[in-house]
Amino acid sequence: MPTTEEQHNGTAQAGMPQNAEWSSNGRSNVAFLKDCFQQCEDVIFYTFELQGGKKATLCYLDGLTDSAMLDEHIIEPLKQRYPDKPDSANVLVEDILRTVTAVKVTPTHSMEAAMEAILAGLTLLIPHRSSAGFTIDAIKFDKRGVSEPSAESVVRGPRDGFVETLQTNAALLRRRVRTPRLKMESLKRGELTLTEIRYAYIEGIVAPQLLAEVRKRLEGMSLQSVLDSGYVEECLEDMPASPFPQLLTTERPDVAASHLLEGRIVILVDGSPVALIAPGLWASFLQSPEDYYERHHFGTIIRWLRYICLVISLIGPSLYVAIITYHQEMIPTALILTMAKARSQVPFPALVEALLMEIMFEALREAGARLPQQVGSAISIVGALVIGQAAITAGLVSAPMVMVVAITGVSSFLVPHYNLGIAVRLLRFPMMILSGMLGMLGLMMGIILLMTHLFTLRSFGIPYMSGIAPMRKEELKDIFLRVPVWTEDTQMERGVSARMEVGDSRGRGGAST
Repeated sequence: MPTTEEQHNGTAQAGMPQNAEWSSNGRSNVAFLKDCFQQCEDVIFYTFELQGGKKATLCYLDGLTDSAMLDEHIIEPLKQRYPDKPDSANVLVEDILRTVTAVKVTPTHSMEAAMEAILAGLTLLIPHRSSAGFTIDAIKFDKRGVSEPSAESVVRGPRDGFVETLQTNAALLRRRVRTPRLKMESLKRGELTLTEIRYAYIEGIVAPQLLAEVRKRLEGMSLQSVLDSGYVEECLEDMPASPFPQLLTTERPDVAASHLLEGRIVILVDGSPVALIAPGLWASFLQSPEDYYERHHFGTIIRWLRYICLVISLIGPSLYVAIITYHQEMIPTALILTMAKARSQVPFPALVEALLMEIMFEALREAGARLPQQVGSAISIVGALVIGQAAITAGLVSAPMVMVVAITGVSSFLVPHYNLGIAVRLLRFPMMILSGMLGMLGLMMGIILLMTHLFTLRSFGIPYMSGIAPMRKEELKDIFLRVPVWTEDTQMERGVSARMEVGDSRGRGGAST
């Protein structure tokens, strides 16, 4: 964890004066803050008299503060019940703490900490005759309510999802994991944004090596701004150049809680509804929360269907291009005659045909995702039908190619995690090029290179293909099968703590192909 001094240095780098010291004269502190916040119309300075005639100033951000709470728990008590002592010229810390009825009141003697508190939405109380200031938690702002995440909807299961408020997300985890062994630690990163990052783990279940590695990488981050968890994800990956995601992402508290129980670490970023889960391993990206909410028979069948569709999505067009270009003898006679008739009017080779259709399909998919929800799905479906039929009629592509691309596109939708789906969609193009140039030999070369990369890739020192390579029999039952929950002795059988013995903490870039 970063020390207080490190956090204050970060604050100074964010445009705050490094040599500013808290003065025993409150008026000097107020004047200094007003000078720092020049042309900041949303920073409010309100000066009032305490009972007895002494003065104080409140400094807070308009729009982030509960005005009713300021009146009821700070201003009114100080105006009416402050114990004025004629023999004491200064405002005493203990008198303020006894008078103010707000819940969180913390004395401060640091100008950097005071400015950081104001920018975080806290209220700063500065008595004009006191050696200390007081930060008061009176934060109130408009925020999105807890709702079902649209990107991870399920038929059966909890409906709540993470939001953009860090405290709410942490509370959603606490609701599900009700044990004091659930620990949460925080730090701030981003020189200009000072974004709070909180990582959660269960003591006694998480591997100490994994916790030390995550803590080391988070503390070693050096960014000017952190606006979303995606900024953090890029800084924590072992191999940033790999197309495969190395951290799981989720908007569902139940998914995050289940991974906590397996020994993983959940990373929450203030302002982002997407939580990061470390480490992210291959098998985890092909599991859906609904696998564990439905009966185990259905969970196993759907999981196998998911694996099959992943293979189709990756090599389906490549296999078609290789066979139709170089290995026509593999196709039955009746089928090859039908395909030859369909391709007789097509002027392009199969590789160019496949690339054109795949690029168009990906363009339609992205257009549907970027358009408003009411018209996005209609545009993507209608666009695919119209363009596909028009391309066949114009003789630019053959009907079998349109069918192959359509099957590939539908198969790609079965990949439950969006980041893995993107990796598969990107890798589909080099696989097609290899197949178009070298046939089945090129396709096998692409598969071998891909498997070599996967078997050497690591996530926080743990092999990416854990359970498969290296082989661990106790983990296989949750990779290829969804066994009944009553057969699992402990949640740790699906966990990552035991895997640390086969990995090492090499740090970022330590594992490479």
